[in-house]
Amino acid sequence: MIHVLFVCLGNICRSPMAEAVFRHLVENEKLSNQINIDSAATSSWHIGDPPHRGTVAKLKEYKISSEGLAGRQLQKEDFEKFDYIVGMDTSNVSNIRQMLGQPDHPKILRFLDLSDHRKDVPDPYYTGDFQETYDLVLEGCYALLEKAKLEHKELSS
Repeated sequence: MIHVLFVCLGNICRSPMAEAVFRHLVENEKLSNQINIDSAATSSWHIGDPPHRGTVAKLKEYKISSEGLAGRQLQKEDFEKFDYIVGMDTSNVSNIRQMLGQPDHPKILRFLDLSDHRKDVPDPYYTGDFQETYDLVLEGCYALLEKAKLEHKELSS
């Protein structure tokens, strides 16, 4: 089983969107029994909260389920459990490394470093642009799935 964790500041916009989109792609590829997906926050602001209404609306627009998504904070144990710990922006990655006590481990990566864009995923909580976030999340999810398939041959069909 491959374990993937998406992380952003509050775990109500970007990381739950990435969790839902990645889960959707994984289900479409019939890999759900081989890939476990979760999301978390670097802050404790929204523990137990559902995703932001903008995230829920955007996912619904693309017929992607947001069922079961709830905010949680990143824990030290997550480092041992997850194979990929994916921060949505440079600040998230820095906070993840500090919180997990892993200054430069390859399993911790910035989401769009896997894509052609190699930039931060803007936080729609502040920008209000959930479409831009969705488009970048979709691109990053496709790239992450390809990376996982390359690194874990058992995922290739």
